[in-house]
Amino acid sequence: MYESLGFENLTAPQAAVYLAVGLGLLFGVLAERTKFCFRRALVGEDRRAASGVWFMALATALIGTQAAVAAGLITFDDHRFMASDLPWLAVLVGGLAFGAGMVLTRGCVSRLTVLSATGNLRALTVLAVFAITAHSLLKGIASPIRTTLGSVTVDLGATTGLASLPGGAWLWTAVLAIVALLIVARSKASPLSLIGAAVLGLLVPAAWAGTGFILYDDFDPVVMQSLAFTSTWSETLFWVIASTAVPAGFGVGLVLGVLFGSFLSAAAAGRLQWQSFSTPRETGRYLTGAMLMGFGGVLAGGCTVGAGLSGVPTLSFAALLAIGSIAAGGLLTNALLKTAPRGAHAMAPAE
Repeated sequence: MYESLGFENLTAPQAAVYLAVGLGLLFGVLAERTKFCFRRALVGEDRRAASGVWFMALATALIGTQAAVAAGLITFDDHRFMASDLPWLAVLVGGLAFGAGMVLTRGCVSRLTVLSATGNLRALTVLAVFAITAHSLLKGIASPIRTTLGSVTVDLGATTGLASLPGGAWLWTAVLAIVALLIVARSKASPLSLIGAAVLGLLVPAAWAGTGFILYDDFDPVVMQSLAFTSTWSETLFWVIASTAVPAGFGVGLVLGVLFGSFLSAAAAGRLQWQSFSTPRETGRYLTGAMLMGFGGVLAGGCTVGAGLSGVPTLSFAALLAIGSIAAGGLLTNALLKTAPRGAHAMAPAE
């Protein structure tokens, strides 16, 4: 479609960066205002209200994404989420590791990205270690770990997602959306937060359709992608280090947009505040969590946003296994921390 829009001085990949910046700005503002975070929804002190926010976003992402598929705008037939060989061991191990890491750092990667823009130096440090770890698994010294675990697969054949099961895509979309909305109804989250979360969820299909339909160009193809924070932070790290040799892509635009949007939202509300580590023990715990999330995000094929908020709406079994493993890792780690001697896991106050 992009060829018909008439842009002469802007290629499709370049336009994808601008699209990502716009989506990131909106995500940053909405996530900062609603405190959108999967960890908070899972084990936070305010998890009931936080779960309402997260699952409202998931419900609108589900409906919007499958509506785009039904309209013929996009298809996931050739997407990595729908690969017939499911690397179940990598996804399972990665999900458990990511879940553990997000509990240790008191935030999933999307939440830490938002917090880093408000003056939280703990979050910024975690993101730097997370990005380095993720990049080392994707393209660096630790890549043999990824390829070894990823070689253990199960052949799903043509049944790679819920859409392949009896009832088809809309039945399973309805089932997942109803479950999500029931959680929302029980959450007692504020109406304003739920409205913000609903709009945030719609950014997922907007990104899928934007990169997979509007920016589709036979001569200069753009990878169809949506909101995610593992590969995007890895890409941003590489771009910061070698921007003269590596052009910015969708991931760079998304990260920059989220940072700027979060900063503007926090500044407008008077929530900018410098925060840092309080003890060496706390620093070590956060850095351990950062490495676990970088390790896990790559192996699982995404974080709570990439595999969860964006992945689940594809109805992919891989995405469902990833977010389920992340949840299990988070719950297990939280339970272990509660049984540890008092003071052994002292951490900063909840965000």
